[in-house]
Amino acid sequence: MSKKAQELAIHDKDTGSSEIQIALLTDKIETLSKHIKQFKKDKHSSVGLLKAVNRRKKLLDYLKRNKVNSYKNVLSKLNLRK
Repeated sequence: MSKKAQELAIHDKDTGSSEIQIALLTDKIETLSKHIKQFKKDKHSSVGLLKAVNRRKKLLDYLKRNKVNSYKNVLSKLNLRK
């Protein structure tokens, strides 16, 4: 688990909360973005990137609706803008 994900964990063994999933998806999105900049014709990875971005967006919307404090915390820790 990444350092950002560990900071957002609710408890020690937290692996499935929305906050952790968003942090892990953010790492995946950053990695795929770098890959696609290098290999512009890799369409399969660009589809995976779009899926990850949409999944993160849905999780962020869920947090915004149900846990506003946690939503603001995630945005500030991961340097996401909304």
